[in-house]
Amino acid sequence: MEPIQSDPTGEPTARHRPPVHLRPLGLLPHGLSLPHARPLAGGWLSFDRCEVAHRNGKFVERRIVGLDDHRHWAVGMRTLLDRLSAPRPAVGGLSLNRPRIMGILNVTPDSFFDGGLHADEERAVEHGLAMMNDGADIIDVGAESTRPGARPIPAEEQMRRAIPVLARLVRHGAIVSIDTRSAAVMRAALDAGATILNDVSALSHDPDSLGVAATSTATVVLMHMRGVPETMNAAPAYVDTALDVFDEIEHRLHACEGAGIPRGRILVDPGIGFAKTMTQGASVARALSLFHGTGCGVLVGFSRKGLVKRWADGTGPDERLSGSLAAALAAFSQGVQIVRVHDVAATAQARDVWEAFTSR
Repeated sequence: MEPIQSDPTGEPTARHRPPVHLRPLGLLPHGLSLPHARPLAGGWLSFDRCEVAHRNGKFVERRIVGLDDHRHWAVGMRTLLDRLSAPRPAVGGLSLNRPRIMGILNVTPDSFFDGGLHADEERAVEHGLAMMNDGADIIDVGAESTRPGARPIPAEEQMRRAIPVLARLVRHGAIVSIDTRSAAVMRAALDAGATILNDVSALSHDPDSLGVAATSTATVVLMHMRGVPETMNAAPAYVDTALDVFDEIEHRLHACEGAGIPRGRILVDPGIGFAKTMTQGASVARALSLFHGTGCGVLVGFSRKGLVKRWADGTGPDERLSGSLAAALAAFSQGVQIVRVHDVAATAQARDVWEAFTSR
């Protein structure tokens, strides 16, 4: 490493130079150079590798890279920049040109925050309609708790709980998502009018789920999780949590593309609270903008979760509203398109005020 010298004004010269410098190496006359070499300035020499110098604060980082690696890097950079910049397709007919709210409707007896509150069909439909009225853009219906330690629920029971509620909400004009790992439940939900498949296993739990999603026109939510809810938080290990989560989501994206599901139909969710310690979850939360590099819309759920407890001095789930709102606004500030929440009215109000402050 070498320190950067300052110009006479005291400003670092890096402010007036390209962020990356290339020094050609392996210089040989054309006749002696390797096939992949490039001519140097149109003259008599060729070069087959470069020293890449990158300024990092007051230091310069250097490494030698072959031209083939340069080409791959350049193509990769163009792809990443295109993915970062391209507008995201609509979700269930819903434009992602502003932050959107997904309201959580758990028709379960054992969800960590609202388990049992909406297990009855009439109460569930009533709550779903209330969330629509409060500003929910999407209603996410789930019949299987995926909290840490939760046990799986048979597909038949999930369908008994969720499908009648989902169908009635669709008839009232709701954009409805089904939160399930089961291909059979996905099929039933699609038949009932769901337009989003939200799978905490990123379509890896049920071997038929990729096919169900591929033969539909539904948007798919791929959430990051390792293992299953019963065991997912048993000492998860990462080298760099955010980058590792990104790479594991990217692996599932390739699986989806291989099955015929284009990225334009996919949302990604980094899975706050799933297979991550509090410290690891915080690392992912601070790096949410990274996930725009997938080229997909980004969805995240902080609502009432333990990570809010970590940041809010140990409060219980019923005391985490303010912290959940702060987390939602922080997510919007990183460009996250959809937040998944229990408290729709409060989140919608917070979002609208946030938009008023940040709009031009």
